[in-house]
Amino acid sequence: MEKHIFLLILLFLVQYYSVFISAAPSNETDQEALLAFQNLVTSPSLFLAKNWTSNTSFCSWFGVTCSSRRQRVVALTLPNLKLQGTISPSLANLSFLRELNLGNNFFHGGIPYGLGNLPRLRVIDIQNNQLQGSIPRNLFQHQRVEKVSLAFNELNGEMWNGPWYVPELKVLDLMNNSLTGMIPPTVGNATKLMNLSLSGNKISGNIPKEIGNLSQLAVLSLYDNQLTGSIPATMFKISSLIAAALGINRLSGPLLLDEGNSLSNLEELSISYNLISGYIPSNICQLTELRILSISFNNIAGEIPRNIGCLAKLEMFFIGFNKINGVIPTSLGNITALQYLSCPNNHMEGLIPPELGKLSNLRLLYFQENYNLTGEIPEAIFNISSLETIFFSFNKLSGRIPATTGLHLPNLQELFLAQNQLEGEIPPYITNASKLETLELSGNYLRGSIPTNLGNLRGLKNLLLWGNQLVNEPGEHELRFFNSLVDCRMLRYLYVGSNPLNGVLPDAIGNLSSTIENFHMSDAHINGLIPTGIGNISGLLGLDFEENNLTGSIPSEVSKLTQLQGLFLTKNKLQGHIVEAVCHLSNLVRLTLNDNELFGLIPECIGNLSMLQQLYVDSNNFSSKLPLSIWKMSRLLYLNISENSIEGEVPPDIGELKAIVELDFSSNHFWGMIPSECGELQNLKSLNLSNNSFSGPIPLSFANLIGLEFLDLSFNALSGTIPKSLEKLSHLISINVSFNDLEGEIPSGGVFANFTSQSFLGNSGLCGMQVLGVPACPITNSGRQSNSKKLLLKVVIPVVISSFLMFLLASIWIVKRQKKGKSKDVEKVPEIKTHQLVSYHEIQRATNNFDGSNLIGVGSSGSVYKGTLSSGIVVAMKVLDLQNEEACKRFDTECEVVRNVRHRNLVTVITTCSSEHIRAFVLQYMSNGSLDNWLYREECHLNLLQRVTIMLDVAVAIEYLHHFHDTPIVHCDIKPANVLLDEDMVAHVGDFGISKILAVSKSMAHTETLGTLGYIAPEYGSEGIVSTSGDVYSYGIMLMEVLAKRRPADEEIFNENLGLREWIKRAFSGTMMEAVDANLFLEEEQVNSKSEICIASMIQLALDCTNERPESRIAMKDVVKRLHKIKNTFLAT
Repeated sequence: MEKHIFLLILLFLVQYYSVFISAAPSNETDQEALLAFQNLVTSPSLFLAKNWTSNTSFCSWFGVTCSSRRQRVVALTLPNLKLQGTISPSLANLSFLRELNLGNNFFHGGIPYGLGNLPRLRVIDIQNNQLQGSIPRNLFQHQRVEKVSLAFNELNGEMWNGPWYVPELKVLDLMNNSLTGMIPPTVGNATKLMNLSLSGNKISGNIPKEIGNLSQLAVLSLYDNQLTGSIPATMFKISSLIAAALGINRLSGPLLLDEGNSLSNLEELSISYNLISGYIPSNICQLTELRILSISFNNIAGEIPRNIGCLAKLEMFFIGFNKINGVIPTSLGNITALQYLSCPNNHMEGLIPPELGKLSNLRLLYFQENYNLTGEIPEAIFNISSLETIFFSFNKLSGRIPATTGLHLPNLQELFLAQNQLEGEIPPYITNASKLETLELSGNYLRGSIPTNLGNLRGLKNLLLWGNQLVNEPGEHELRFFNSLVDCRMLRYLYVGSNPLNGVLPDAIGNLSSTIENFHMSDAHINGLIPTGIGNISGLLGLDFEENNLTGSIPSEVSKLTQLQGLFLTKNKLQGHIVEAVCHLSNLVRLTLNDNELFGLIPECIGNLSMLQQLYVDSNNFSSKLPLSIWKMSRLLYLNISENSIEGEVPPDIGELKAIVELDFSSNHFWGMIPSECGELQNLKSLNLSNNSFSGPIPLSFANLIGLEFLDLSFNALSGTIPKSLEKLSHLISINVSFNDLEGEIPSGGVFANFTSQSFLGNSGLCGMQVLGVPACPITNSGRQSNSKKLLLKVVIPVVISSFLMFLLASIWIVKRQKKGKSKDVEKVPEIKTHQLVSYHEIQRATNNFDGSNLIGVGSSGSVYKGTLSSGIVVAMKVLDLQNEEACKRFDTECEVVRNVRHRNLVTVITTCSSEHIRAFVLQYMSNGSLDNWLYREECHLNLLQRVTIMLDVAVAIEYLHHFHDTPIVHCDIKPANVLLDEDMVAHVGDFGISKILAVSKSMAHTETLGTLGYIAPEYGSEGIVSTSGDVYSYGIMLMEVLAKRRPADEEIFNENLGLREWIKRAFSGTMMEAVDANLFLEEEQVNSKSEICIASMIQLALDCTNERPESRIAMKDVVKRLHKIKNTFLAT
């Protein structure tokens, strides 16, 4: 017995010892694995180095959890600690590990392959880091893993397309990486999957039909990829599905719901920004739990189902930018839960049903730009107390604006009814909408007077009533509505022009809010004087009183308008001198005083306007000599002093106007010789010296005016010959030297072959070709003796030159082929078939004879239409206004620039059309419009990541123009309106109408035209030049605007006497987050430190771009590098 007991005790000791021996090395293995992990990790506070020490058991280390029995590591959780470094492969030795959580740190490098071999692993969460490389394929064949979260990294490579075997997987979150490849059909094997999030990658191919096998799936998030094909019908049979987000892809085909499908729990269906066609399913009523239906920006046609009211729980209904037609269903009024109803840019027609008035929770109502909605606006709509925005602009609505005393819109902030056929009066009860900020009624047939109670709208910011038939109150002399507007202390835009108001501006003008930025009353039949109180509106940027009957003089009080950039007083009856007060407007860029009755001297102090680019004082009664200071205005682009009585000689100092584009001195009393320094005006396009008393020869230096298009020297006393060197002015369109004393042979080469006799009338000494109506020039003997030389010049030399040119072109072609390989990443553009020049009739056909329903936008230089070419390609057609001389000039400039530029982030010009009927560009269609719209339209929202990505796209485009093109190109007009977004929200830079191509050996050139105020660099025009650093400055201003959602001329900024850069810089050193746009983050998003780091980095970049000295600004290639780093850091958080 004792022997048996001894043997049992001995056996127990042997087993215990053997277990101890086996356990000890395993514990050491876990510790060694953790220490190896620690050696590759750092943190700002050295947290792990201080906590993970040999003084304590590794099981008590921070973030480490051990099993109680074996003391083996079962969990390593170290999120949100700012850890940096790589993930050690040694973690694969933690064979008992169940959970690995390293989220929200700064780990880079790859994911160790061995992690996928850990047999007990349940959770791997490494989201919001900077991981690269591919995802280990064994994670897709792990039998126990339940959650894989690798979102917001820089992972790339293809999705594992082999067989998936993850029977326990519930969450797979890989969103916001750069993964490629396709979703394999074996995804259907993950039958316990509840959340599949692959959004924000580059995944292509179809959505496999096997997705329907995921019977427990609740969230399917695949938006922002490159998926194609149709939406599988099997998806609509997943009864557990709550949200399906498939937007921003290239999905096509119809949206089909099988009868009796099981999607009774679906609450969100988002397929916007795809190529979905067909119709809204008539059996959509099966989706009884649907709260959000977003199908905007597709090719969906047909009518809205008349039984749409069956979706009783629908809160958001977005169907804009499709081809939906028919009438608005009355059953929409049954969806009492509806808050957002957005159907802009479709083909809806007919009446607006009064049943919409039953939508008691409605906040946003958008039906703008359907163009065919008719009839009256139902009164019931104006009694929905929850409404915040009503947008019915660009339709054919008629009748009156509802004017019942029951008008009750206490939450209405925006009312857009512009460009309709509304008539009647503006109802005084409109002021019951006490929160109204924007009242846009322009372009209608409204009559009566402007209500005198608008002052009750204390929050009004935008009052836009131009282009109606509004008049003054009967029997009133003054325009009394201004008295009421005094109480609108937040007013920014006041547009009441193009109305026959027929009244006098009251003194109350001086009491209007200083927040007003633009005050437009052109063509309004205004009489009397400009009130002296105008100077009190200190925030004015633009003051437009053109085409009225204003009399008296310009009040000296305008000197108080220190922020004023544009003063427009053309076509009035103003008298007196140009008061010295005008000279104090140091920010003035455009001054138009032409067609008045001003007289006396143009004051010497006009030279103080150092920012001035446009000065029009023509058609007045000015006399004496021009002030010498005018020649020092180095930023001046347009100077017109024609039709006055100005006298004297033009001094050599005219050559200092390096930036000048147009000079018009015609119909004055100038005399003396034309100074040869005129030839130094390299940017000059138009020169008119006609109807003066100039004498002497035409300067030979005119041959240096390589950009000259119009030259008029008629009706002077010029003598000598017409310089033959003018033949090389290849851009010259028109020349007129009639009625002078010129003699000799009229040049016949170059552009002179295009001119007619009308250009040379009244010069008795001229000779030349018979078609010019002048005598033939005498032939000399020396001329006969030179026949053999002429033969040599005409035959032999051209042959030699042609051979040389062929050799040169071949060499260039070889070099470009070699260069193309090096720059293939720079010059990727969408594959668009090359077209020959299209005809005017083809453009007519593509736009349905320029039908208003195809009109995308209207600008100062013309209109843009959406059209479909005969090949079926949808394009945008930019049709220039042939009456706009400047627009036609820009056409040639833009053609020159876009001829050889190709880049994925530049708007592609497919072809052009130029004839006597039309000048037009056929452009790649950008379905998402401009960045400007996305920043300032209420219905558009961009989060921080989208803004970073868009600005990176823009930077890459400008980098290409500056650094990767054969000759550097300066865009000259970088602003949000010139950044267009395609269907994938990829940014494209467009509008090269005022761009400059720099010579290979030069880093700058002379400016040709006016950039957009607020974006132009300080040195723009100071030396009469533009350079790539000017583009960098404009980009920096736009970057600030994108972050702050504030235009460079924002009211708050100018109330503080600051520019946008100074305002941002002040905020950067203080309350930075208060200065950025509140819409950067959704309500449910938390603003974390990583977001703040991203914003701070971008603001610093913007400040570096906008240094006052051009040489202190960074280059655009460095901007791209820094933005890449900023984006990657942000995505890793």
